[in-house]
Amino acid sequence: MTANDEEYGKSRQKSPFSDSGYYDPAPAQGTTVLSSPEDLDFGDEESTRWHGGLDFGLLIVRLALGGILGAHGLQKVFGTFNGPGAPEFARILADHGFLTHPTILSWAGGIAEVAGSGLLILGLFTPAAAAMLLSVTAIVVYLGYGNGFFLGTGDGFEYHLLLAATAFGLLFTGPGRLSLDVNTPWRRKPVPFAFLGVVLAGAAVAVVITLFR
Repeated sequence: MTANDEEYGKSRQKSPFSDSGYYDPAPAQGTTVLSSPEDLDFGDEESTRWHGGLDFGLLIVRLALGGILGAHGLQKVFGTFNGPGAPEFARILADHGFLTHPTILSWAGGIAEVAGSGLLILGLFTPAAAAMLLSVTAIVVYLGYGNGFFLGTGDGFEYHLLLAATAFGLLFTGPGRLSLDVNTPWRRKPVPFAFLGVVLAGAAVAVVITLFR
């Protein structure tokens, strides 16, 4: 053990913030200041350790986004919560310019919203779930762009932009340890999977706008 390693271990033991999940003292020799806790080798115990507010906060964000969009998806597909149901949703899509197979698109969009939300709530296949929700909300932002930004002065896109940004952020943070993805590569190192999710979401948006509108 080098002197730097010894000092690093002492700093973790002495710091009153070392168990909070927000404190990471200066890295040992061989690491960089850009290294995340996931990239440092502390053994299996450290990689699955509870990180307090961070993991709980990510759980809350997942539940909020998944709950909101999941409820909207159920409205669109099954007509629950006084929703339109698939036939009426297809008519709404046609009114917004999706004149090619609006019924297929209504079912595909609603199911993607329900499935993505369910997976996100569970923290299962999180990159795929967040990418699905990002594509759905990005299409709504695209449709509402011409109506202005603010929701209070018209049918603005600010609300759906916030939902899209949340899904985008979860791609890069991962689901946290309070998830079924806790031992998966995309939870430990989410960034490569995040870029893949962004590409897939962008491709889905392009296909929908090109083929159905």
